Amino acid sequence: MKKIMFFLVVAIFALSCKETTQQTTTTTPTPEVAKTPEKEYPASIASVFKAHGGIDTWNTMNNLSFTLKKESGNEVHIVDLKSRKVKIKTDKFTLGFDGEKVWLAQDSTYYQPQRARFYHNLMFYFYAMPFVLGDDGITYSDVPALDFEGVAYPGTKISFGAGVGDAPDDEYIVYSNPTTHQMEWLAYTVTYGKNEKSDRFSYIKYDQWTAINGVQLPTALQWYKVEDGVPTEMAAERTFINATASSKKLDASFFAKPENGEFAE
Repeated sequence: MKKIMFFLVVAIFALSCKETTQQTTTTTPTPEVAKTPEKEYPASIASVFKAHGGIDTWNTMNNLSFTLKKESGNEVHIVDLKSRKVKIKTDKFTLGFDGEKVWLAQDSTYYQPQRARFYHNLMFYFYAMPFVLGDDGITYSDVPALDFEGVAYPGTKISFGAGVGDAPDDEYIVYSNPTTHQMEWLAYTVTYGKNEKSDRFSYIKYDQWTAINGVQLPTALQWYKVEDGVPTEMAAERTFINATASSKKLDASFFAKPENGEFAE
């Protein structure tokens, strides 16, 4: 009888330990993390993004740098692609945007402070076409093709929601090559400092590209004269060198106003 009681106690103890072990090893299921849905673009602009390396490839980049060649002295533009902070370095002045305010540093009055806000991201925006047209707050619509020298370039019009950017009334039209789908023309209006839209479009020709870390970016921009609302002949050209695009994140201090700088708001 004692042996039976002994084995019964051992059995109960063993069962108790087993249940305890099972309870301590039970884990709470990890909740599923909701994935952010990919943004969908109209076929017309999506084909342009694809022809330039893809919007997904562009979105892996965190910074962009390029040098704009100018007769008055080259400008080195460095941009944080996520925050759109900017620094422009030249021999005569340095201009920047720290995420909130535009600043200007110079030892003279070479650069007019009132132009700083307008200019700080102007050349970046032109240079980073067509990818900057994948930003949030943009509306796309198809427009008639641009006929130039016997070629019909399909067009996609871009407009912005209220409060998007410094000049939400600006409008852009991307005209793509009908064969390669690469962006070949940009029509744009300028409304900065005005309180209304404009129907006066300027034209830039994009037909010189170079591969930069998987994406196609321009090596030259050609501004054209406009007659009766259409481009006629080249009026000016700007070229770009030493371009880089990478996933490296730049420290916020890089874009901060230096001690000799002044806010130009």
